[in-house]
Amino acid sequence: MFQRGQRAQPDAPAPTAGTVRLRIRRYDPDRDPEPHWETYQAPRQPGDRLLDALHHVKWYVDGSLSFRRSCAHGVCGSDAMRVNGVNRLACKVLLKDLGDEVRVEPIQGLPLAKDLIVDMEPFFASYRAVMPYLITAGHEPTRERLQPPEQRDRYDDTTKCILCAACTGSCPVYWVDGRYVGPATIVNAHRFIFDSRDTAAGVRLEILKGRDGVFRCRIRRWPASNSSSPKTRRAGAARTPCTGATSTCCARP
Repeated sequence: MFQRGQRAQPDAPAPTAGTVRLRIRRYDPDRDPEPHWETYQAPRQPGDRLLDALHHVKWYVDGSLSFRRSCAHGVCGSDAMRVNGVNRLACKVLLKDLGDEVRVEPIQGLPLAKDLIVDMEPFFASYRAVMPYLITAGHEPTRERLQPPEQRDRYDDTTKCILCAACTGSCPVYWVDGRYVGPATIVNAHRFIFDSRDTAAGVRLEILKGRDGVFRCRIRRWPASNSSSPKTRRAGAARTPCTGATSTCCARP
């Protein structure tokens, strides 16, 4: 029994069905002039996810390893990282699908804070700029705002974004110029631009038509940001209707 205030320790790891070799890109701003690679061994069970292996390293091998995670079920979007060169959620990708050696590093395009943690503020600043919330005009209704299913279907896919930044961190345009709004911002703008209950589509389109807006997207040349989203089926699909609406409603810069 634990006494009040006593910190519970993780149980010892279960017997393993094999091991996986993790090559993790480490960086401590207080000690390291540059990021470097370190190698760890972790046990592997058939149903283990990458997050389980990272937990093993942190809990039993090196407690200084830093990474974000919260719900561990692919909903919160906290643990996006670059896995074998592709942005994934550590809580969703299975070790059995990654091979015997796995390279893990932070997502690109955002300032590195420590180890696998990046500063998400530039990402969220771009997200907030397109006003990702319902804006309406007139008197408040006396009941919920109804919407036919066919109108809801128009933007259904883009409601599933969990703001993990996996798509934005896969975008080469965003890597070279952080002023570009990025795929996740376009996805979330799409969600409200095409919502029939919203009245601020024109304001969002003005933002997207700017120098660093939707016309900077090069999804056909670099499709990685289109396929890396763990929730939306095709993050880049939001770009085409936004571009068309922008061209129609606003003069292209």
